[in-house]
Amino acid sequence: MARPYWSGQIQISLVSFGVRLFVATEARSEIHFHQIDRKTGERVRHQKVLASAIENDPDEAADSDEIVERSQIVKGYEYSKGHYVTLEPEELEHLRVPSKHTMEVSQFVERDQLPLEFFEKPYFVVPENDAQTEAFTTVRQALLDTNKAALSQIAFGGREHVVAIVPAGTETHGGMIAYTLRYAAELRDPAEYFNDIKKTKVSSDSLALAKELIKRKSKSFDPAKFVDGYEVAVKELVDAKLKHAPIPREEAPAPARGKVINLMDALRKSVNSGDKPAKRTAAAGKKHGLALVKGATKKQKQPAAKSTRATAKRKSA
Repeated sequence: MARPYWSGQIQISLVSFGVRLFVATEARSEIHFHQIDRKTGERVRHQKVLASAIENDPDEAADSDEIVERSQIVKGYEYSKGHYVTLEPEELEHLRVPSKHTMEVSQFVERDQLPLEFFEKPYFVVPENDAQTEAFTTVRQALLDTNKAALSQIAFGGREHVVAIVPAGTETHGGMIAYTLRYAAELRDPAEYFNDIKKTKVSSDSLALAKELIKRKSKSFDPAKFVDGYEVAVKELVDAKLKHAPIPREEAPAPARGKVINLMDALRKSVNSGDKPAKRTAAAGKKHGLALVKGATKKQKQPAAKSTRATAKRKSA
């Protein structure tokens, strides 16, 4: 099992039990760009230098005594313009934040009362050890039976997060998931965007057709059917350049024809027409070894990055 991201206690009134949190997501993209000098084909590297070196002569490379080693870099808080107080790693490590070690549940809420826009990142929650399992599974089952989420706070990654803890897995077996939530101040006021939407009366006939269209296109969610179309397109572009083949380009959108079709006609035609396959399908992703979830498709070896570097070196020679 992977190393836990956080270990500590969940506390509900006088009940507490040890848990471990594991990051539930991972970056799956195979596309990684580097900065390359157009003339030489060499990769461009970055160095951390003193601000004064750039201010004095931004066009010249910094002298060796102006390059700052990683060990010499500390965090600084700007308390007034151009003035900083430095904070050592061990000082930040020992900040007095109770939620660094204990997630104390402050309240429970109905799960459907949590707006989706507040959800940020999921973490798997498991008991710290076998001795903690009884309390863990009891609380999990209670949350499942009541359809509630436990709200708490947790400190990691340089800040304190609001967190919603919910049961996950099957009805009889599984763990829990802790979702970090955004603070209210981090979300823009939706009224600034929604208040200008023109109030429009909904036709009952149009609404019925829209519901029928939704019903016909409703399916169970299968994450394996979705791939990153941008990543597929980049790999197609790289393959074409390596093979000196024509560069694939996006198709121009079809021009609008004649008069605008009214909503009823558009809905009626949509309901009566069959589903058209998407341009980017799982089959396209499979060709390039891409999948949204682990194990959905087998990753194929991609020599493109190595070949691209070889091509860059030949050009520089």
